[in-house]
Amino acid sequence: MFTAIIPVKKNSSRLPGKNLKLFGKENLLTRKIRQLKESKIADRIIVSSDCTKMLQIAKDANVDAIIRPTCYADESKPATEFFPYLASLIPEGHFIYSCVTSPHFDAKLMVEAKDKYLEAINNGYDSLITVYKFQHFLMDKKGPLNFGFGAEHKNSEDLPELDLFTNGIVISPISSVKKWKYHFGPKAYRFKVDQKASNDIDTKLDYLTALAWEQNE
Repeated sequence: MFTAIIPVKKNSSRLPGKNLKLFGKENLLTRKIRQLKESKIADRIIVSSDCTKMLQIAKDANVDAIIRPTCYADESKPATEFFPYLASLIPEGHFIYSCVTSPHFDAKLMVEAKDKYLEAINNGYDSLITVYKFQHFLMDKKGPLNFGFGAEHKNSEDLPELDLFTNGIVISPISSVKKWKYHFGPKAYRFKVDQKASNDIDTKLDYLTALAWEQNE
């Protein structure tokens, strides 16, 4: 059994009202519910929220609405307590973590990710995450991390290829989530997505970028 949880909360510090931002003719929450339904990758869909409006949206869409205790919505609890809480909502099977902030991780990609997950767990992987190829110049307080000065400088396409974790989807056995106290494991299969699907809305610029992708289809 596969259970998808859509985690949404009332308050968002960097982009107020983020989870209900309009996106075309729908908002981000209704869009993600629709994508999951269209994909048919989950036997059950849960919206976990501290917001009565978001929970009503879930009920109106005929998916499960579970009110989230405030302590798991105000970031006062660490991830190692938040994910076990979510895991407690699922008795068995597999956990799909699906965020509304990835509006372009659509139903087609969801199906591909689930198929790859089922293949991956039979080949030594313990979970699935989504990643985007990252090749940009990085520096810390001491200086360059992945490039050099002068003659050691590289063009961006020649930089070491890194993987940028995105919030497209995470899939794991629920028993493992309870053991790890986290939503994916150390041997996660990295499902690669393009730049559009990698968009994760956290700031106003992220939101406007996602809208621009949508309007240029």
